[in-house]
Amino acid sequence: MTTDRCAPRGFTLLELLIVMAIIGLLAAYVGPRYFGQLGASEQKVARAQIEAVARALDTYRLDMGRLPSTAEGLGALSRRPGSAGAARWNGPYLSKPLPPDPWGNAYGYRQPGTQGREMDLYSLGSDGRPGGSGAAADIHH
Repeated sequence: MTTDRCAPRGFTLLELLIVMAIIGLLAAYVGPRYFGQLGASEQKVARAQIEAVARALDTYRLDMGRLPSTAEGLGALSRRPGSAGAARWNGPYLSKPLPPDPWGNAYGYRQPGTQGREMDLYSLGSDGRPGGSGAAADIHH
């Protein structure tokens, strides 16, 4: 007994190739825009973290009468320094341990700073080296 009903058809190879080409074009258009925004958001996070650390350093300076030395580093915000005047330390000055920058590198700190600044607080960007542009640009306070 035969029926005239058509058996359900699958997709042809040509139809599948057209769909894959459309998906590839969309990915090529949307992908760079998405990853460009990702780099910008990492820089925003680094700037926000640097500003939070700078505020903690200001509070440290009010209590101690000075900024931490380069040797004491940013660790002085979390633990009492062993130097003179440590009795005035009223920390910890950060509510959480200082995370690495969004690219996994430690934030840099130098006191006194360069170019006549009181201190340098910075991230070296995505490449982890001084200088750079775009996502690799250094972020300073």
